[in-house]
Amino acid sequence: MASTTATSEKIQGRSLAQDAFRKFFKSPTGIVGLIIISFVVVASLLAPVLKPYDATRDRDLRARLSPPSIEHPFGADELGRDLFTRVWHGGRISLRVGLIAVAIAVAIGTLLGLIAGYVGGWIDIFIVWLVDIMLAFPGILLAIAIVAALGPSLRNALIAISITQIPIYTRLVRSVTIGLRDSEYVNAAKALGVKGPRVIFAHILPNILSPLIVQLTLSIGTAILDVAALGFLGLGAQPPAPEWGVMIRDGYRQFLKAPWMSIFPGLAIFISVVGFNLLGDAARDVLDPRLKKA
Repeated sequence: MASTTATSEKIQGRSLAQDAFRKFFKSPTGIVGLIIISFVVVASLLAPVLKPYDATRDRDLRARLSPPSIEHPFGADELGRDLFTRVWHGGRISLRVGLIAVAIAVAIGTLLGLIAGYVGGWIDIFIVWLVDIMLAFPGILLAIAIVAALGPSLRNALIAISITQIPIYTRLVRSVTIGLRDSEYVNAAKALGVKGPRVIFAHILPNILSPLIVQLTLSIGTAILDVAALGFLGLGAQPPAPEWGVMIRDGYRQFLKAPWMSIFPGLAIFISVVGFNLLGDAARDVLDPRLKKA
């Protein structure tokens, strides 16, 4: 009987996943977002193969501040470095830091939210109190303070962005967990003698994946913006790293002479963030039961 129930649940879960995929690929927003993100990711990953780059050697002073041309599609910077190459190599830095920062925030925030929502009591009060303190500061200001304390570097920027994202997932997971901890299937599992950790990870966690996936896709775009902001302020990646925020800062000094130095890295950030936001909107439309048509 138990195996039959488990099998039917697996089949039902598989059919729901297939239905979600079908709905996603019928969404124009999702398709556009997926195409944009796929293009940016593939171009960034293949950048070292298609156009190798060494920031210390790939300089041509004769081409300094050259406008966009066939030889330099995005123009050249004040040291004669090809901006087309630097923008795509910069995508590797921004995407990597954004993905890792969000992954760390999801892991820690989800764990804290599950514990706070399921256990309750003084543990819940303490975690909520800690999260409320962090949310009292604007995310980018908190990240600036953390990096200023740790020292400017790309690794410290990653840590700071992760910390600022943790409260978002903690509150989200906690609210959903509170709504599920007294549900019938959770009470049935408890009545059968299932221990707390197994109830949390086997029965509650699978049912909060939908809002987590939606928030994750939206948070990646925010993380990319934060990486660029810290780089622009000199608190993230350091020159000569081809990071988008650093490139915009370098172009800011030469904007009247060579506006392309800031425009093309800015467009790369814009396209990437729009892609992830479109992806998140489509995922929300598919996975949020409140938005499903009857």
